[in-house]
Amino acid sequence: MSFAVWALGKALTPLVRRGALTLITPSGEPLAFGDGAGEPIVARLTDNAAVWALLLDPDLKTGELFTDGRLAMERGTIYEFLSLILDNDGEANPSPIVQAFDRCRTATQLWRQRNDPGRSRRNVAHHYDLGDALYALFLDPDWQYSCAYFEHPGQGLADAQRAKKRHIAAKLLLEPHHRVLDIGCGWGGLALYLAGVAGVAEVLGVTLSEEQIARARSRAQAAGLAARTRFALTDYRAVEGLFDRIVSVGMFEHLGLGAYETFFKTCRERLTDDGVMLLHTIGCSDAPSVTNPWITRYIFPGGHLPSLSDILKAVERSGLVVSDIEVLRLHYAETLRAWRTAFMARRAEAVAMFDERFCRMWEYYLAMSETAFRYEQVVVFQLQLVSRQGSAPLTRDYVAAAEADLRARENAISIGDR
Repeated sequence: MSFAVWALGKALTPLVRRGALTLITPSGEPLAFGDGAGEPIVARLTDNAAVWALLLDPDLKTGELFTDGRLAMERGTIYEFLSLILDNDGEANPSPIVQAFDRCRTATQLWRQRNDPGRSRRNVAHHYDLGDALYALFLDPDWQYSCAYFEHPGQGLADAQRAKKRHIAAKLLLEPHHRVLDIGCGWGGLALYLAGVAGVAEVLGVTLSEEQIARARSRAQAAGLAARTRFALTDYRAVEGLFDRIVSVGMFEHLGLGAYETFFKTCRERLTDDGVMLLHTIGCSDAPSVTNPWITRYIFPGGHLPSLSDILKAVERSGLVVSDIEVLRLHYAETLRAWRTAFMARRAEAVAMFDERFCRMWEYYLAMSETAFRYEQVVVFQLQLVSRQGSAPLTRDYVAAAEADLRARENAISIGDR
């Protein structure tokens, strides 16, 4: 047994105490971990360099090795492999080498996340301009690429995504005369909901994705909402004018830690004196930490998952007032499960569009993200922010009342379309 294999065994033994994991080394020697309970998971490392990589920098190298086919699943899936590891996580401390990598990444994260307008556009294109055909494989019919809101067990993805839009619209305290700014509007689904169902006067959606802006504009035209729903290919920092409401869903995590103060100060400048803002973002419910390096290198360059304290420090200096905070736990895990299931069912189509390596990378991305939301302290924050104390009601009763009204409007529109 080589020193690297021995060291990897020593590192994994305290990490995997429950379950049944077998890791086959390049020489064919099996290393067994866990108490043998549950379905066995068997993975194989194809070369000695892969052993060293997994030992020294597992946060980055696990995804790289699986993407390259050097960590091969022989029994079970990569999702089941990661679930087993993360469900055991916390029972063993990281090695000094792994801790050193984390310290280095923490020290350099502001430099790595410097997102000026040009760099922001390149980062967005890296992920969101891969082609709508890819996202059509797994998203719901409204093209919602953010955490759904599951109101009850067994709710379908499309219904849960509609519930998310309804929940957000309720918190925005909308009136028919309102102008709304949607920062990071994606393919336009929320903006079209605010205009078509909530009935606001005008929505401006901004994004840096050329693929998204084209589909959003096309959808607005097809829905007969182009006069009240505009979409601009522009950075949020370049938007001018005042808005009664601002909403941002799934965009804040792309900003990078150093841009938070600019974001909130810009939002305050764009918000009317009695304005309301709703921020929906992935974050960490524990102390500030470095974001997974594999995700920021291969999936979302320039991104950062903030802690609540990261966010609130910037809010406090912006002049905005925090009026409500809700933490959505496990909702994104269920969303990602639906996406992963749909993607895997149509994986052959993705291989035809790209190649096998790309599909392994995306399988790992969806699996790793789901397990992080299911087993670690990764959640979704919804922050309601206001220009002044009196801009929001004193209790949360209005949320349920507004949701009931919006649901009735959805039903009326649905009946009218039949």
